[in-house]
Amino acid sequence: MSRSLLLALLAALTLAAAIASLLFGPVDLSVGRLLAAASGYGDSIATTILFELRLPRTVLALVVGAILGLAGAALQGYLRNPLAEPSVLGTSNAAALGGVAALYFGFAQIHPAALPLLAIGGALMSLAVLFALAGRSESPLTLILAGLAVGTLAVAGTSLALNLSPNPFAAMEIMTWLLGSLENRSFEHVWIALPCVAIGAAMLLWNGRALDALTLGEDAAQALGVDIRRLRLRLLVGTAIGVGGAVAVAGAIGFVGLIVPHLMRSLTDRSPSATLLPSAIGGAALLVLADIGVRIIPTTNELKLGVVTAFLGVPVFLVHLMRE
Repeated sequence: MSRSLLLALLAALTLAAAIASLLFGPVDLSVGRLLAAASGYGDSIATTILFELRLPRTVLALVVGAILGLAGAALQGYLRNPLAEPSVLGTSNAAALGGVAALYFGFAQIHPAALPLLAIGGALMSLAVLFALAGRSESPLTLILAGLAVGTLAVAGTSLALNLSPNPFAAMEIMTWLLGSLENRSFEHVWIALPCVAIGAAMLLWNGRALDALTLGEDAAQALGVDIRRLRLRLLVGTAIGVGGAVAVAGAIGFVGLIVPHLMRSLTDRSPSATLLPSAIGGAALLVLADIGVRIIPTTNELKLGVVTAFLGVPVFLVHLMRE
């Protein structure tokens, strides 16, 4: 399939998913009521539902899904590991630990910006630890092992916070946030996540040609003029900023960075540069569709988005394992 056709189909799917996300929910909104509300002539109920509930949620699903899919594709290309995603380097876990710290110590109640700032700070802090553990080594295996250590440490810190939580309500708040959700999000959350995701996405998309050269090996890439250390720095900082901003507003949502690049790779020429942009658009579409699913599946309490993406991701992991 040609790249332009693939991008056009993915864009059409994403647009259709976004429109469906605005239509579906506990309260049915017809297309007519939706258009009237969007044009400023709708009733107050439809206008409130559209602009205060569904539109921010849809935009966040697009933004968060895009950076998760893009980060997964970039890391798989750099590490040359088809199972790589942001959690492999500990970025997602460290960002989640920063968010948990904001909830545990009550900073999130003091100011709304405390949680996203600590989540992004946790992701950036994980970079410092990652570089300290990996040292000057340029081996992807060393980076993966260091990332596993950072991720394990972050998970241990999160478990400690749950273990020492002063009351069951605080523990429940932490657990709810860790499961990942876009419920009750506003445009305030959009403005928090959007700059981080834009910066992270720009840094990741910039590395397409360098990642293609890296498929020939480190020595060949350096002979072609690729600075491996700068490439690694751009990738890791871009992942930390983008994923940190996403985790700050949506909680921990896993497997999107694993599922989408696998699906996109089979539709492209399998080069990293050809996979980056389709993975971003595909990630946006997947997360919007998953978010529609959590709203329309009949349950007593709304399912958490991280739970749904985990159920989608495990079969992909197992299929790849059986193929190998």
